[in-house]
Amino acid sequence: MPVEFLTDDEVAAYGRFTAVPSRADLERAFFLDDEDRALVGVRRGEHSQLGFALQLVTVRWLGVFLEDPVDVPLVVVDFVAEQLGVDDSSRVREYTGRRATAFEHQLLIRREYGWVDFTVVEAEFVKWVSARAWTSGDGPKAIFADALDWLRRRKVLLPGVSTLARLIARLRQEAAERLWGDLEALVTSSQRHVLEQLLDVPPGSRVSDLERWRKGVTPRASGPSIIKALDQVAEVTGLGLARVGVEDMVPQQRLDELAKYGMRADASTLRRHPPGRRVATLLATVRHLEGKSIDDALELFDLLMVTELLSKARSASDKDKVRTHPRLAKASARLAAAVEVLFDAEGWGEQVRIGQIWEAIEEVVSREQVRAALIVVTENVPPADTDEGDDWRSELVKRFSTVSGFLKVLTQVIPFGANAEGAPVLAAMTAVADVLAHRSRLAAPLIGGHLIDGPVVTGPWRRLVFGHPAHQGGAVNRHAYALCVLERFWRCLKRREIFAETSTKWRNPQAALLDGERWQAIRTDTLTALGLPESPDALLAEHAQALDATLREVGGRLSANPNTRVDEDSRIHLTGLKGVEEPPSLVDLRSRTTAMLPRVELPEMILEVMGWVPELPAAFTAASGGQARMGDLRLSIAACLTAHSLNVGYRPIAKKGVPALERSRLSHVYQNYFRPETLSAANVPLVDAQATLRLAQAWGGGLVAAVDGMRFVVPVPAAFARPNRKYFGSKRGMTWLNAINDRGMGCGAKIVSGTIRDSLHMVDVIFGFDGGALPDVVVTDTGSYSDLVFGLLELLGISYRPALADLPDQKGWRINTGADYGPLNTFARGKVDLGKIRRNWDDIVRVVSSIYTGSVRAYDVVTMLQRDGHPTALGEAIAAYGRIFKTLHILTYIDVDESYRRDIKDIRNLQENRHSLARKICHGKRGELYHHYERGLENQLGALGLVLNCATLWTTRYLDAAVTQLRNQGYPIREDDLARLSPFVHSHLGVLGTYTFATPNLAPGKIRDLRDPDTNEDDEA
Repeated sequence: MPVEFLTDDEVAAYGRFTAVPSRADLERAFFLDDEDRALVGVRRGEHSQLGFALQLVTVRWLGVFLEDPVDVPLVVVDFVAEQLGVDDSSRVREYTGRRATAFEHQLLIRREYGWVDFTVVEAEFVKWVSARAWTSGDGPKAIFADALDWLRRRKVLLPGVSTLARLIARLRQEAAERLWGDLEALVTSSQRHVLEQLLDVPPGSRVSDLERWRKGVTPRASGPSIIKALDQVAEVTGLGLARVGVEDMVPQQRLDELAKYGMRADASTLRRHPPGRRVATLLATVRHLEGKSIDDALELFDLLMVTELLSKARSASDKDKVRTHPRLAKASARLAAAVEVLFDAEGWGEQVRIGQIWEAIEEVVSREQVRAALIVVTENVPPADTDEGDDWRSELVKRFSTVSGFLKVLTQVIPFGANAEGAPVLAAMTAVADVLAHRSRLAAPLIGGHLIDGPVVTGPWRRLVFGHPAHQGGAVNRHAYALCVLERFWRCLKRREIFAETSTKWRNPQAALLDGERWQAIRTDTLTALGLPESPDALLAEHAQALDATLREVGGRLSANPNTRVDEDSRIHLTGLKGVEEPPSLVDLRSRTTAMLPRVELPEMILEVMGWVPELPAAFTAASGGQARMGDLRLSIAACLTAHSLNVGYRPIAKKGVPALERSRLSHVYQNYFRPETLSAANVPLVDAQATLRLAQAWGGGLVAAVDGMRFVVPVPAAFARPNRKYFGSKRGMTWLNAINDRGMGCGAKIVSGTIRDSLHMVDVIFGFDGGALPDVVVTDTGSYSDLVFGLLELLGISYRPALADLPDQKGWRINTGADYGPLNTFARGKVDLGKIRRNWDDIVRVVSSIYTGSVRAYDVVTMLQRDGHPTALGEAIAAYGRIFKTLHILTYIDVDESYRRDIKDIRNLQENRHSLARKICHGKRGELYHHYERGLENQLGALGLVLNCATLWTTRYLDAAVTQLRNQGYPIREDDLARLSPFVHSHLGVLGTYTFATPNLAPGKIRDLRDPDTNEDDEA
């Protein structure tokens, strides 16, 4: 009888062989050791020995004895028979002739190997499940799967499926009720009343306060929008729930899961919950909203600074320079003529008078013209003692009205903290409200200089704040001072020198680093996992030797390399890679296999892949944590994936009269089942399934990854949309930074604001992979390159290989300063400071271990370690370590062997092909994304990534079948040609027109018929 969270198929598969074990599984789990052979050998008759051995390996693999002891896959019977030396494995059928024999053997196996009934460990099992349900909040299916492993490892015979499933369901419910009760007990009666009111719609409003807070402020880059966002921060934090101490009472993961449900469930659903669950959900949701509202406000502040203030100020300044250039050029020419006469006067003797000099000047240019020219130059040229012009800052001051509204309240509404570098700026920012509120008798906008924090004003800002010439009586321009402090505050916030602790994105990364007892407890194990020593001396000596040897070897071969040239300035030039001519065998193989692919519509392809990989639809769990009771959920999931990956919306997908495809049903499924966690979980079995195909194994081992960004225009107001004319024209957009392995499967992705440098986010993408092992090698384009990233990735055990688009300008580094590297002497002109690495080694390994264990985001670490492109002392030490490997990378890149460069180019081309397929699929609305919020972008692009992996798996499997069929027909196939086939051919894939959700009636394990490659059928491009 099926239980609530298991399907009929899963119940039927319980305690049975549902799949044929692989060869690796056979050798690992079905192997008989000497003790096994000794026990088996005393059985009389080959059939009895074989039956006894089958029961032994079956209980190890499944955790149960089968009702029919020989109901096992044939490969298992043959593998066991081979180990026992039984020539005729079919004799195992004689084993079931006497039923009592099988029971006697079961009792013997239980006694000799220590297998026990479930009742023996039930108390311990209940304790384990209760702890797991309390701390993790995992769904019942996940706990059920892990429970099976827990029981097998302890040699416990599995109970009935209903017994186990209902026990787990009961214990999860008890953990949930405990969670609700503990949270409800933390709030006072007045706080409870306030939380309950969040579900009501206030008079004059169309939505409840909870819904309004969840939606947030429309992300427009304007002062009024920031004021609205700050008002919302004040509303949420004003409830005072931060003082309740929720995090000290409840595991953070459980709190997060409850908040995620509260962020999605509608008010009517929450009202129907029991009081305890309703209050607990609202409490967790509001605590989440406290951080989210601060994130949103600071994101808008960052957006305003970048797009509306700094960008427009610089643009206006540039236009003003162009406009004033003719006047400035004419004035400068007149001053130059006057100064030239002045220099000539030096030869007139010592008795020359000033009047004589002026007479000579006025013959060239009049005195009035000189005075007017001086005024023009003074107004348009910064003082000689300044390193940078203040033109754009002057334009920034003109935009004071844009920020005046929120300047006074920003630090009052959001509690900020700061380190030693940011503390003076934070203090000045906090005091800005008093500076702006001061009533001065001086002409606006001047105020007394004693009211400001003078040391905060540095660089070109001094001229604008204090005046040039200085204002009388030490007066200062309050508008210029406010903008100066705001700009410095923003830069410190970006570098996390100033931070908001209650935020989730803008908090202090240093506080998240491993430290104290926590660090000491895992230090040894983490360093062992990373392969890093306690002391760096031996490691650095090894790197020094390798770098010296490589510089000598590559330098010695440089003259013999026809593709490398060193110019008169000792800069290295590398000839571009020549295309490798495709052999006729590859051209024909590619043409034939592509022509053999069946034509398929995208929805049908998704449904077919779901049939192959049932774990894919199973990964889509409800936000509430409960099990879906709706029928044909798989069809609704496929329709949602189709609508959002194609970017066409529900109108062409929805079908009236088909319950699973009704528009309301699709909207409900997308809102409640689609989120980054479920999309990521659905990707894992797809990657694993493709890895088992022989053709995919010919493409690579899956441990090489490429990371690159795909740009999307976002024509609606969005905090993540930033301007960049090169990619977005007059609109704004964002970057989908995604990673693939060398088999073409997407493994991870991240939404990046605008077109910010990929290097700031690349490490996070790698450590956010959808399951599987971390890659051994990471390939990127030049945009992700930095010495700091080189150092971090190498310390994390990953070889970093970016493409080099600016090779002549690259600088190499050496450790042996006295060595002669011949033609590479000028290239290797940098000196790696090993002392700096040694002095900071303890902090280096602590930071790297914090990234490795997930304690802190790599993006926050990279931001913390460099300030406006200038690294901190620790950042410089990690960069110094990275320069060793950057130099080795460049040397290998320019060496005689082209395979290193070709491997980099091949996987980058592979990713470009994937992006081309993505553009074909995401064709609706001209490929533009209409989402105001980050979560909407994450869900849609997550759906696109999942569909891309479905298409890649589908194409790989059918190409593999095509190759197998050609082999069986005697068609000669070279292994080198197989490696150059692509999983991203898409002429067979239909994405336009009417979308149907029908799959062919195929037997289990079967696929569609391949097409005849010799027929003349035209494919659409």
